[in-house]
Amino acid sequence: MAIEVITREDLNEFRILLLSDLSTMFNSKPQQQKQWLKSNEVRKLLNISSGTLQNLRVNGTLTYTKIGGILYYSSNDLEKVIETNKVEATPNLFNRK
Repeated sequence: MAIEVITREDLNEFRILLLSDLSTMFNSKPQQQKQWLKSNEVRKLLNISSGTLQNLRVNGTLTYTKIGGILYYSSNDLEKVIETNKVEATPNLFNRK
C-alpha cells in the first residue's frame, strides 16, 4: 500500500484551480430562460390555480397570446407583473419596542 504525501504546493495549486473554476461559473452568463410559457408552466412558476390564472387574464393583469387553443405568456410580461405588484417590506416589523 503506497502512501501519497500532499504538500502545501499541491494544496495551493488545487486552491488556485478551484478559485478559477468558481470564478468562471459565477461570471458566466445565466441560462437563457424561455421567452414563452404555457399555462401549466405559469401556474407552477407562480404556484397558482388555473382559476386564478384565468382571473389574471380576464381582469387584464396578465397578457397572453392564443394560438390554436394553447395560451402562451411572455416571460417578460410575467416579470413586469411581479415587479409592479411588489410590496416593500416594513423595516420596523421585527424591531418593535
